[in-house]
Amino acid sequence: MSSSLKSLFKDTAIYGVSSIVGRFLNYLLVPLYTIAMPASSGGYGVVTNIYAWVALMLVMLTCGMETGFFRFANKGDDEPMRVYSTALLSVSIGSLAFVALGLLLLQPIAGWLGYAEHPWYVGMMMIVVAMDAIQSIPFAYLRYRQRPIRFAALKLLFIVLNIALNLLYFVVLQGSDVGYAFLINLICTGTVMLCMIPELRGFAYVLDRALLRRLFTYSFPLLILGLAGILNQVADKIIFPFVYPDEAEGIVQLGIYGAAVKVAMIMAMLTQAFRYAYEPFVFGRSKEKESRDMYARAMKFFIIFTLLAFLAVMFYMDILKYLIGSGYRDGLRVVPIVMMAEIFMGIYFNLSFWYKLIDQTRWGAYFSLAGCAVLIAVNVLFIPRFGYMACAWAGFAGYGVAMLLSYFVGQKKYPIRYDLKAIGGYVLLAAALYVAGEVLPIDNFYLRLGYRTLLLLLFAGVAVKRELLTGTHRPKAV
Repeated sequence: MSSSLKSLFKDTAIYGVSSIVGRFLNYLLVPLYTIAMPASSGGYGVVTNIYAWVALMLVMLTCGMETGFFRFANKGDDEPMRVYSTALLSVSIGSLAFVALGLLLLQPIAGWLGYAEHPWYVGMMMIVVAMDAIQSIPFAYLRYRQRPIRFAALKLLFIVLNIALNLLYFVVLQGSDVGYAFLINLICTGTVMLCMIPELRGFAYVLDRALLRRLFTYSFPLLILGLAGILNQVADKIIFPFVYPDEAEGIVQLGIYGAAVKVAMIMAMLTQAFRYAYEPFVFGRSKEKESRDMYARAMKFFIIFTLLAFLAVMFYMDILKYLIGSGYRDGLRVVPIVMMAEIFMGIYFNLSFWYKLIDQTRWGAYFSLAGCAVLIAVNVLFIPRFGYMACAWAGFAGYGVAMLLSYFVGQKKYPIRYDLKAIGGYVLLAAALYVAGEVLPIDNFYLRLGYRTLLLLLFAGVAVKRELLTGTHRPKAV
């Protein structure tokens, strides 16, 4: 394995502390919320719905400036700190304006969202999303400076404090008011903001208007791409209460779906950890002679890891189901579909670098919009009839369309010789092992777990033997 790929995997492992391990610790909140808020109360449906809106607004406020910062800081035409200052100021000004306007119009906005009786649910999360948007640029700066330990420490601070305060309220004090979940988030986000003071001082604040125009020109298509991408993740949770036939029951069903999807989020953790290391890795090595071969090999390793994660989640579902309250477990049938959709999303993300490297980011917007259109159409048409199962299949279809479009267009614009033969072999092996694990009826819990563990080890063993011990090989197909 090349030293560049070793560096990528090392950084991925460190970022994974904050992403994979951190989110896994954050899973403590899922059984906590689903026990404190019974499915019939709809409390977890409120959490799911409001956090979907938060994710959407975060993309709008960051405006793709994270990637824009990476591109212009590495390009060499501008002084990196000038790029950092301009990006930070632009996002901060937009975020503060958002908070001011949002709080001014809080009552009508909360009423439209269905929270007229609890407007401060919405108000608190407006402040949170504004701080998250501002923090995104210093976090990008830490990645640019290759300081994954500092990055991970700040992320973990939020998670540990969040878990501690939630345990205090929902377990020690035995509270059940969903509003405290949002208040705790506000406290934790504010704490991280204070800890980021070192990244917010020690340089001259300059808003370079000419640079900002170039940043915005580059990043605007990424904003469209990001909006389409986040809608692919949260549109179902936003649309669901509006199109489900019974409004009250809709928020209950949304809570069941939202809790079940959390079990599938191990795939999203892997994708995010890989992304944090992969983005600076790609831009930093874009001029190297064999960069395309490295991208191809990184794609293969990514697919192997995500297939391993898929098998692990599905084979240990008898244990993982206890992450959510018993009233929510009927929703676990969406997990394999959602995980496959997450694999498609991860592959699409890895494919997306061809248009970023040739500064044609508009293609990403086209692909994401196409996928988003498919996802929204499936949700609107089929949620009234099939409920949250339509949400799961909508994500599968939307990500699948975006992934295929990016691959076929990318092979014409920026050809990379992906090892499709080896990748296809791993997909078929994973599918065969999954079927073998599900079809054979084994009533004894321990025997079933042991059998599935052997199947999981078989997949891992084949991958280690082929990719690490024998050192295969160059991509053979486009």
